[in-house]
Order: sequence, then C-alpha cells, then structure tokens
Amino acid sequence: REGMIRSLGLTNFDTAHLRVVRASGVEVVSNQVSFSLFDRRAAGAMSELCQEYGVKLLAYGTLAGGLLTDRFLGQPEPAAMTTWSEMKYKRFLDTAGSWESYQDLLKVLRSVADRHGVSIANVASRYILEQPAVGGVIIGARLGESAHIEENLELFGFSLSAADRAEIEAPLAGFAAIPGDCGDEYRQPPFLTASGDLSHHFESFPAPYDVRDLGDGRQRVLSGTHWEEEFGYCRAIRRGSTVRVSGTTASHGDRLIGGTDAAAQAHFAIDKIEGAIQSLGGRLADVVRTRV
Repeated sequence: REGMIRSLGLTNFDTAHLRVVRASGVEVVSNQVSFSLFDRRAAGAMSELCQEYGVKLLAYGTLAGGLLTDRFLGQPEPAAMTTWSEMKYKRFLDTAGSWESYQDLLKVLRSVADRHGVSIANVASRYILEQPAVGGVIIGARLGESAHIEENLELFGFSLSAADRAEIEAPLAGFAAIPGDCGDEYRQPPFLTASGDLSHHFESFPAPYDVRDLGDGRQRVLSGTHWEEEFGYCRAIRRGSTVRVSGTTASHGDRLIGGTDAAAQAHFAIDKIEGAIQSLGGRLADVVRTRV
C-alpha cells in the first residue's frame, strides 16, 4: 500500500496452494521451485496453473547441484558426494533413475551440446528455460570457486530445436517421476534433502494450533475467531481417542479465502481441519466421518 514493494513472489508452493493464493486475489507474480531434467514436477499441473494466472516459475536446481554438467560425464558413481547441494540432488537422481541411466542422459546432452558448441550445463539450463511457464533459471554459484559467469552467458546464444528436445527426452522416458508436487521434498517423505530428512533445517515443528488441556480428560484447540466467543464452539476438541472438528469454512479472520474458486475454498477448509487434527495428535488419514 505504501508503494515500497512492487511484486510478490513465492517459494516452493504446490499447485493447490498457489491456486488458493491467486484465487484469493493475492497477485503473486512468481513461484520459485525445483525444476530440472531430473525433477519435472513443475511441468504438469503447476505450469498449467501458472499459465492460467500469468505466474512465472523461477527454476532452481536446474543443474542438480552440478550433476548435470560435463564434470560427471563418464565418471564412476562416487561413494559419497562432497557438497550439500550434491548430496541433495543425488537423492533426486537415485529416486528418478540410476547412475547408468544418468550417464546415458549425459551422453545425449553432450551430443546436443556439441552441435551448438556449448556445455552440458548450458543445454540442461536451456531446456528448462524454454519451458512454457518458466520466467528464469537460477544457477547456483560459489564465488571465488566456480561462478561460470562467461559460460552461463552462452545460454543466450542458442536455442533448442524440436529434434534436440526429442533427443533429450528419449532417455528421460526411462526416469521415474519425483513423488508429490513442487516443494513436497520439504513437506513429506521421501524428504529429498541433503540429509534425507529435515534435521538440518528444523529441530521440531510447532503444532498448527495451541492445545489447551481442560482438566477433565478433554483437550481443545481454538483458532481465535469471534465465532468462538459469540457462539461457544471451538475449532476442535478431543476426548480419549476421538477428535471432533467444528464446521469449517474457507475463511481466515475476516477474509474469504479462495474467492469464487470452489476447489481453492475446499482445499483451504481441509487445511484448517488437518491442522486442528494434527494439533490434537491425529492425522487427516484418521478421519472416519465427515458431515457436509
């Protein structure tokens, strides 16, 4: 409102929550997600939604921590990776394919790169840069060690032909899809992070809602809305092994979430329900009855 911020961008939002945000009238312009030849989750529903709303993807992990470069072409599989980034994206590779299928991909990338007089890294980056919803690729650099500035500038001197893309996609057909949606590597197993879990990011996660012990065997959570004071109900209550959740709508404070998009409204309402159940020790998978 004060004119100090021109644009808003997101990081690692999945497709459903990006829809929630945009349908609620929050005019975000970008979503920064992992997107590479190993990890093409963003190429499906995410890209379709971004094109619908005019959101651009900022792709990171494009070179998979250096795995999609000439450095590993023809090399045996190492016993261990040496950097955090290599450790992280080696997990992506192990999930999607094998060292042998990866080497087959590198050979194809080298063949395409030779035709254009560029590097494997250039071809891997250019492939993602040319995807419909992508606004830019983020190439990591370790200043003083491996910035590759001149090499990266070669990205703007060539483009991939339909034949190039078909040649690249042929070995990719044998790769498995990375599970989940964009950003899920930080939200659910398998955690495709450097350590294989979230231990180097967080010590613990807080409950979505504060839990109050009522002293009579019951626990409850409140969301702080005026409805709870006016009409005497709470977000959820637990007695023994049973959790009951109050009627839930797509509202947050005095704001309607999801606009007129029924799918976005429903997703936000289920998020609230899930948060309440988690706070009281359960999971969404434990639900045995809903009333709508």
